[in-house]
Amino acid sequence: MNEPRLRGGDLLHLTREASPQFVRPITVRVIRELTDRHTYDGWAWIEAYELGPDGLARRRRELYVRRAGVRRLPCPPPAAARPPAPRAATRSAARGLAVSA
Repeated sequence: MNEPRLRGGDLLHLTREASPQFVRPITVRVIRELTDRHTYDGWAWIEAYELGPDGLARRRRELYVRRAGVRRLPCPPPAAARPPAPRAATRSAARGLAVSA
């Protein structure tokens, strides 16, 4: 069984197919595969950030997953490629002018 290695930045959807611990599916972004740990054939230890519904990291986790059950997701564009978030205008107390915060 020669599954592809899990690499930093990979976006994964983990369900019960990946491990019985995922009764409720989660989405994670891989930090790295922990290759120094011994596993059964076809399984891997990964260090990853569990993502919330907004795509932001909620907590750091070490997970034991079955490679064949891992579902890779397309990665969103990097933050630099996304349009900037709109800024709220505020009043400058000294001049009474609208200034971006």
